[in-house]
Amino acid sequence: MQHDLVLSGHGVRLVPLGVEHASELVALIDDALWRGMTTPVPTTPAEMVAHIEAAVAVPDRVSLAVLGDDGEVRGSTSYYDLSRAMGRVEIGNTYYGRAWWGGTTNPACKLLLLQHAFDDWGLARVALRADAENSRSIAAIRRLGGVPEGVLRSHRVRPDGSRGDTAYFSILSDEWPTVRTNLEARLTVEVS
Repeated sequence: MQHDLVLSGHGVRLVPLGVEHASELVALIDDALWRGMTTPVPTTPAEMVAHIEAAVAVPDRVSLAVLGDDGEVRGSTSYYDLSRAMGRVEIGNTYYGRAWWGGTTNPACKLLLLQHAFDDWGLARVALRADAENSRSIAAIRRLGGVPEGVLRSHRVRPDGSRGDTAYFSILSDEWPTVRTNLEARLTVEVS
């Protein structure tokens, strides 16, 4: 969907994803990094433009480019399956260039996204998911405070055509204060 949401803090800025980000995003990805996605790997700027246009066209998806304070494109993330009436959303379709793995980019982005979902939208539930074979992403979700809900077997088709299981996690509104405190403390320690 078209939107004007901008979230900033802790060294990152989330802005509406647009075709102007295509060249920088395509330079960050490779087959292994993209394995957890369900769309073919965009390998050219034109393919990334098509990917971005498709993401922005989804009515219940808020697609965002992840920038550093210096404006450098670090990756992309989204809210999707947004249902304000049901008080829920998922955060996903997230990827970062390898240079930002293991640092403050992911916890900073998730803090901003969770804060907006719970504090501004007043949602009751935020879900996160990962390919069940993606141990790095699953560990990151657990470190964020995501509570495991289970694995949906043969839930999706990977870009290579194979079937993949999906591990689901969630954070509920009554868990959010503890998750927020832990993320803020983690960002303070990692920045120091």
